[in-house]
Amino acid sequence: MGVVALFGDMTYEGARGLVGPYLALLGASATAVGFAAGLGEFLGYGLRLVTGWLGDRTRAYWPLVIAGYGINLVAVPGLALVGSWEAAVALLLLERIGKAIRSPARSTLVSYAASTAGFGKSFGLEEALDQIGAVSGPLLTALAIWVVRGESVSTQYRVAFLVLLVPVVLNLALVLSARAKFPRPESFESGGRHDHPQLGGLFRWYVAGVMLMALGFADWALIAFHASRIGTLDAATLPLLYAGAMAIDALGALAFGVLFDRHGLLVLAGTTVASALFAPLVFLVPSTTLLLVGAACWAVGMGAQDSIFKAAIAKLVPKEERGRAYGLFFALFGLAWWIGSTTMGWLYERSMTALVVFSVATQLAAVPVLLFVGLRLRRLEGARG
Repeated sequence: MGVVALFGDMTYEGARGLVGPYLALLGASATAVGFAAGLGEFLGYGLRLVTGWLGDRTRAYWPLVIAGYGINLVAVPGLALVGSWEAAVALLLLERIGKAIRSPARSTLVSYAASTAGFGKSFGLEEALDQIGAVSGPLLTALAIWVVRGESVSTQYRVAFLVLLVPVVLNLALVLSARAKFPRPESFESGGRHDHPQLGGLFRWYVAGVMLMALGFADWALIAFHASRIGTLDAATLPLLYAGAMAIDALGALAFGVLFDRHGLLVLAGTTVASALFAPLVFLVPSTTLLLVGAACWAVGMGAQDSIFKAAIAKLVPKEERGRAYGLFFALFGLAWWIGSTTMGWLYERSMTALVVFSVATQLAAVPVLLFVGLRLRRLEGARG
């Protein structure tokens, strides 16, 4: 599933690195970009309430994964054919809906196999492979833009989106192959509800802390929009910046996953402090150097979130309810991210200082909550062990 995720993220992240400036080229405002990015994440997360419940109810995890990836055949290459920012936003939302369909089922499948190797290590490895795709995608689009560098900027973007049809096809082929080889992955994990006593309350606290974090964690589209507007990077360089951020994300996911197995959610609390620095570095001063450092801080936060979020849920929730737990968790996370992204897009056009204060304050507010959950979980696991 890690290799499947590699090509899936190559598709999405290859497009994501260009979405902000592409929407701006089509005439979208900063508020529209922030709103669209946040709405996309909300749909991508919010609909998981339904798809997570559906997966647990039907146990049709593989069909949901296949259907979710199949949507990318239309959504991502279709960006090359649109003529307005509204149509581009519609396709971006469709892609996020596809992710909502597949993600709870895919995370549940991975959690079954992860039970023997360690949740943090396994989800960290999956995320590292995921981010290899996330690095390769922007590099692929950067190469496509370089090949047609003599054409108009609009044509460069369209060619870049069309090239992403290649990883879409490879992704679908691999997921069908994985389905044939491992038709019943739930057999990898033994145990059940009795292995997760007294953890329901902690799950709610965990969700609350992560929602605070999401409020202040800007979508990359707004960062790329800002870099494009102030002129620090051009169209050909933006994918490279995003590729670099995804490389840091991949390395961080591996390291933070291993650390999570040893130290639990205390690791996420520490990385949240580090990632909170991205907003002042990116938005306060128009500097290429500060932009690069800020992007690195943002990537550290992404690496920790992508490996630890799912691993923690696997520890907090029995396998019979895990699909619904992933759905509920990411629905609320997506709601908070949408509200935060829209707020930061609105603040961007009014006060950079207010944007930075909002981002930093909400992320730091999550830290004591995560520390509480992490320490409490360690005590419960110690008593249980």
